This record gives sequence, structure tokens and C-alpha cells, in this order.
Amino acid sequence: MTHLPPPAEELRLLDTELRQLDARRALLLARRAWLITALRPPVAPPPPPPPVRRPETTAPRVQNVLLVLGGALLTIAAIAFTLVSWGRMGIAGRALVLGAVTLASLGSPVLLLRHRLRSTAEAVAGLGLALTVLDVDALHEVALPDTNGLGYAAIASALLAALWTAYGLALGGTRRPTGEAAAPARLTLRLPLPTALAAAQLPLILWAAAADAGAPVMTGALLVTAALDTAVALRVHVRSVCLVAAVGAYGLGGWGSFAAGWLSWTATGPSAVARAAALLLFAAAVALAAAWRLPDTNVATWVASAGGLLTVAALGGVPRSSLPGEFTVPGYLVCAVAVLAAVRTRLPEPMRRGLALAAASVQAVAVVWALPPVAVALLGPVARVGRVWTGAPSTAREAVTPVGVPWPPYAATAPLVLVVVATVLAVAVRGTKWRPRATIGASALVWAAALVLPAALDIPYWAGMSAQGLTIVAALAYVARSAEPRPVLFLPALVGSVSLACLSLAAEGTTLGVLAALTVLFAAVSGRSRLAPVAALAYATALACAVGASLGWQSPYIALLVLLVPVVAALLAARLAGSPARVPVEVTGAVAGLLAVGLAVPDPPLLALVLALCAVIAAGTAVREDRRPAGYAATALFVLAAWVRLACWGVGSVEAYTLPVTVPALLVGAFGRRKDPLTSSWTAYGAGLSVTLVPSLLTAWIDPDWPRPLLLGVAALAVTLVGARHRLRAPLVLGGGVLALDALHELAPYLVQMAGALPRWVPPALAGLVLLALGATYEQRIRDARRVREVLGRMR
Repeated sequence: MTHLPPPAEELRLLDTELRQLDARRALLLARRAWLITALRPPVAPPPPPPPVRRPETTAPRVQNVLLVLGGALLTIAAIAFTLVSWGRMGIAGRALVLGAVTLASLGSPVLLLRHRLRSTAEAVAGLGLALTVLDVDALHEVALPDTNGLGYAAIASALLAALWTAYGLALGGTRRPTGEAAAPARLTLRLPLPTALAAAQLPLILWAAAADAGAPVMTGALLVTAALDTAVALRVHVRSVCLVAAVGAYGLGGWGSFAAGWLSWTATGPSAVARAAALLLFAAAVALAAAWRLPDTNVATWVASAGGLLTVAALGGVPRSSLPGEFTVPGYLVCAVAVLAAVRTRLPEPMRRGLALAAASVQAVAVVWALPPVAVALLGPVARVGRVWTGAPSTAREAVTPVGVPWPPYAATAPLVLVVVATVLAVAVRGTKWRPRATIGASALVWAAALVLPAALDIPYWAGMSAQGLTIVAALAYVARSAEPRPVLFLPALVGSVSLACLSLAAEGTTLGVLAALTVLFAAVSGRSRLAPVAALAYATALACAVGASLGWQSPYIALLVLLVPVVAALLAARLAGSPARVPVEVTGAVAGLLAVGLAVPDPPLLALVLALCAVIAAGTAVREDRRPAGYAATALFVLAAWVRLACWGVGSVEAYTLPVTVPALLVGAFGRRKDPLTSSWTAYGAGLSVTLVPSLLTAWIDPDWPRPLLLGVAALAVTLVGARHRLRAPLVLGGGVLALDALHELAPYLVQMAGALPRWVPPALAGLVLLALGATYEQRIRDARRVREVLGRMR
């Protein structure tokens, strides 16, 4: 009997078989598809489609080119007809031909627009406009040959502008037929109106030229034409008309404004000045009116700025003709300040920005004009460094002006210009962002005005010195009272003090008094700026040199006075712990010490004393925990002082120069190894021992006597024994090496004598025996060498 499984088990078995059949069927189908592809012959790829020739231009462009070319050819033909065939016809024939052609050309666009042929209508209308010009020219040649050409051209251009404007407005479009609600939009001509506006640029200019009215009238014609263009640009919303109007407004307006400004600058009489001022004010009014109506805020700002500049040029030119040349720039500056007052009005924001920009530009130019006398007053005294105590000049201007350099012309009002601009900065700038910068700028301008004022007024020399000193005192007082000290507030006082110090070099007493006062002043504000202590020490150094020179001392003795400055700097630096001024003070003291050393060079005994005192100052600085490296400088200075002193005494022994270095170096090394036992002997003692042993060995090799080599050998033996006793590598190697070389130097003569007495075969034989001995005990020698290396390695 057949065994049948349960239904659930049978269903599972059937599902398993079906899945296997599906998998097998998919495999067979994939194989079948591959076989069909392999047996099928290869099919050639389809050929690429032939290239399609595309037109190089569009149909509207071709149409426009053809129409423009046709209109140009017709215009040329009309010109040729007028010039060539005109004389062959009578008056009636001429009038009939030109009239008929002109009317046909001007009337055809009506029909063309109705048939919606706009481009063709534009071309034919252009031909008609050109024919009207030929008609006007022909009329002048036939009927009015004796009239003025420029005058006739002015009237003709005005009539043509009016005719073309009427023509353009008449052909503004075609009306829709009655009852056609869905009729297409009407078409208009674009050419007549901008052409009419272009022709309208000529009448006033040609009329002024024909009347030979002069530069003011020609300038007025330019400005009136520009004003008309501005009105058209602001009120007409046709793009082509606005473009022509804008070009005319900017071009003719700029040309006319420049011409009016030149007339104002070169005017000599009141009437000429008044005419130029009226022209400039008219141009300014046009610019400001345009800025009021312009929708673009950026363009309105720049146009308003131009209007403000024209206003300043107009108002400033009036007093220029009647006042001296020194007041030309102040006059324009006052007008700029008056224009700046309009910023507080209720004008639109772009106009206020433009007027402020114009006023600021004029003030900047005025400040630049005032800079040359400031530069002379500031840098001129430096030339007195080469003429110390040659006599005080009579005036402040003579004191600051170098020989061969003239005082800048029209500089008497430079302080007034600087003060006015400083006042404007202090009063006008009230924003929280720009207020600190404006305050700094105003302070700098006031300081510059005070600096140049004595020379500008040409007051006596002592009065100028006093005024500059009071300026420095005021600047330092301002720094002392400021809530937040900043270097930019201190710089004017520092720069002015340098100029004052150079000015004081003219007389001996003045030099001493000024340097002493500057030292006290900068010392008094040393807590408000990191540069104040540096300036005080620098002026103290200069004062020490001046006092020594006043007493008639030589430069080596002046060096002793200068050394007081490094002492004060070291004491002051100890009190400035954690202050940013500490390092500048120490650097200033070091520079003063170097100056003292340089002054003492001509006298070696005093040089040794100066070096020793500098070493004492450096050693005192090294006492502080954070200035330990100064001890190295102190040691070097002490050694240099000892060497200079030994050279003064005529000591020729090299050990006298090296032992003062070796002993401190060994003491420092011993102290360092006691503090840090892991310090290498080369670091602790290598440098100190080398300073004495190496120069002594070199000297011993060229010394023919025996005491120096003997003493060097004894010293080297002692160093070697100390190194062996304490297992120190540096003393052992240095001492042993010097001892060996010293012994070789002493035995060298005997070795040479022995080598000369022996037969020539003895040295090679001895060398061979040595090599045999070494070869026989090679392994033992290697072990011994390793043992020696290990022993040296265990040494420190």
C-alpha cells in the first residue's frame, strides 16, 4: 500500500518542488536568451542622422538689416539727386519732386502700420525724416543763400525738432476698427521722437555760436539744453527718448558745469564772478531737482553730490575774487559747511547723503591742501640734528624751514582750515558707531593746527617753542584724563615732542630745558600708556648726553651719565611686573646701555668700567625669578670688562683672559648639577673647560719655553684625575686629550731625532709587528674596547 503523508506535509513538499521548478525554468530561459544572441548575426549600428543646417540668423534680424539697408540706399539716392540733378529742374519741378517724395515717405508708415508692418514703417519713416533735412538744406541753398549758416541751422533744427515731434505724436498708433472687440493692439513708431529730441540739442548751442555771444552765453546754452533733457528724462517714460535725454543731460550738463567752473575760477571782476556763480547755481538747481525725482537711490545720491559740489563752487567763487589768495580754500570750506547744514533738513534720504558726501569731499580736499605746511613744521626741525647749538633763529618759521626749502605759499590760513574741519567732525558726527573715530580725527586735526600755527603766523622763536610745548602738555593731559587710554591718543604728543626736541637743538640752554621738561612730562603719564615710560627714558638718555656735552666732557665720561638710564629702567621694570610696558622699558634700558658702551669705546679703561657697571645692572635684573637669563648677559659683560682691563694692563697671557670665564662657568655648572643630578657633564663643564684648555693648548704648541706646557700638562692631568674619580665623561675626555696632545708636543723633537737615527726599515717593521699583535689578539681587543666604551657610557 502507498504511504500518503498528512495534508500539511504534502502541501509543503509540493511548494518546495514548485520553487525548484521555477528556479530551474529561469536558469534555462536565461541560457536560451544567451544562445539566441550568440547565434544571431551582428547588426550594423544605424548611421548617424545627417547634419541639419540651421540658419545663422533669425528672420527678424534679416528683415531689419534689409530695411535699414534699403532706407540708407534711398537716402543716399535722395542726397545724390539733390546734389546732382537739382540744377537741371526748375523751381516748380524741384519743389514738386521733393515735396512729393517727402510726403510719400512720411505718409507711407500710416498704411504700413495699419497692415502691422512696423519694421518697414520705421525704415520708411527714417527715410522721410532724412528727406526733411534735405528739404531744409535745399531751401537754404535756393531761397535764403545770404542768411547766416549757423543761425539758419539753429532755426532749422528747432523747426525740425518740432515737426518730428508732431509727426511722432501723430503716428502714436492706429485706431481699432469699430465693432472689433478683439482687435490686435495698436502699433507705434519708435524713431521720430528720439530723433526729434536729438535735433533739439542743437538750436540753443548753434544760436549762441551764430551770435558769437561769448563763453558765458555758450555755457548757459549748454546748461539750459541739459536742463530740458533732464525734464524730458524725468517726465517721459518712453525708453528710447529717456536714453537720448539722459545722454544729453549728462554730457551737456557735465560740459557746461565744467565750463562754468572754469569761468568762476578765472573770473577777475565782480560781474564775471556773478555770471559764473549764476551759471553754477543753475546747474546745481537742475542736479538737485533731478535727484529729488530720481527713483534710483544710488543714482540720486551721486547726482545730489554733484549738485552740492556745484553749489559750493558757485558760492565759494564769489568771495575769492575780492579776498587774498590765502582765503580761497577757507572760503570754499565755509560754503561746504553751509551745504552740510542742509543734511539736518527734511530732504529725502538720498539727497541728504549726496550733500553730505559733497561737503565731506570739499573738506577732505581742504585738509590735503593744508598738509604741506604741517609736514614742513613737523619734519623740518629734524634738519637741525646736524647743526646742534649753532644759534637760535629769530622766528618760528625760520626754525622749522630747512635751508633751501621754501615755506609753502598761501599757508597762513592752514590752521584755520584744520580747525574748521575738526569742529565739523566734532559737531556733525553724532552716531554711536562713528563718534569715536570722529573724535580721534578732530583731535589730530586740532593738534596739527596747533603745530603749524606758530610758523604760519611767523611769531618769534621762543614764542613758537612755548606754544608747541603747551600743545604737548595739553595732549598729555588729555591722555591722562581719558577714561580708556589708547595709543592713538598718545601718538600726537609723542610725535610733537620729537619735533620740539629737534627744535631745541638750536641753543644749549633751550636743549637742556626742553629735554628735562619732556622727561618729566612723559614720566608723569607713564601709567596711562605703555609708550610713555619708553619716551621718558629716551629723553632722559638725550638729556644725559646734553648735560655731559654742556659740561665739556668727553664721550667716555658722558657714558657714565648715560648709565643712569639703564639703572632707572631696571628699577622701573621691577615695579612693572605684569604690565605691557615692562618689556619696552627693559629694551629701552638695554639700548641706553649699548649707547653708553659705544660712547666709552675711545677710552679702554673707562670702557672696562662701563662694561662692569652694565654687568652689575644685568646681574641685578637676573635676581628676579622671571629674568634669570639676564645672568648670561651679566657673565658675558663681566668677562668683557675683565678682558678690556687686562688689555689695558698689557697682559699677554691667554690664561688671564680665559680663566675669568672658566671659573664662573664651572661654578654655574656645579650648581646646575646639584640642582638637577641628571644634567650631563658636557652640559655642565664642557664649555667652561674648553674655554681655557683649548686656547692654552694652541698657545703651548707655539711656545718655545717649557713652563707653559708643563703647567698645562699638570692642569690637564688634574682634570683627568677628577673626571676619573667622579666618573665624569667631559673632564676625563678633555683632560686626557689635552694631556696626550701636550705630551706629544713635548716629545715631538725627540721622536724626530729618533726617527732620523733609526734605519729606514725599522718603522715598517714596527708597523708590521703591531699589526700582527693586533691580529693575534683581535677578539680580546674588541672585548677590551667594548669594556672601555661601557665604562665611558656609565660616566655622566
